[in-house]
Order: sequence, then structure tokens, then C-alpha cells
Amino acid sequence: MRKDSPTYGHYVSVKLTAENRKQIFIPKGFLHAFMTLTDDCEVIYKVDEFYDSDLDRSIAWNDPSINFSWGIKEPILSDKDRLAPLLKDSDINF
Repeated sequence: MRKDSPTYGHYVSVKLTAENRKQIFIPKGFLHAFMTLTDDCEVIYKVDEFYDSDLDRSIAWNDPSINFSWGIKEPILSDKDRLAPLLKDSDINF
């Protein structure tokens, strides 16, 4: 989400499964999101710093400026994700 990047606001979508054994690397300055496709999913992160909740940010899952097609209209969301601001209203600033 680097505002001076030519790919600002663009996305890549990858389906990760136990069968395809794919992983995805998300560099600093990038947002990430996921939707589970099964009831018994595990998400595991590898990070280069200790977690700091003061640095944690969220963007609305259905932000029209990003225009990502999730393929679902009413997902089950955490309170944090349900209350997340639009990108234009966020304080994300890389």
C-alpha cells in the first residue's frame, strides 16, 4: 500500500490448499487478506518482527476502490474486520 507505487490499490489472488502446498510471501508495505473455504482451516504467519497491536491496521473487506470479487455477499467477519475503514479513510501511510 505504498502510495507512490504504480501498483497502488492493485491485488493478486492465490488459492492456497493442502493439496497444492503453495505459500505466499507478503512484503512490508503490502496488505493481505484471506477467506477460508473450509470450516477447519489454519492460517500460519511467519514474520520478521514481534507483533505490535499499535501497528495493526485493517481495510474494509468490500472496499469499492479495491474492487476485489470475494464471491460472497455476507461473509462471517470478526468485529475488527466488520468495523474496518475504507482505504481512503484509513491511516495507512507507507
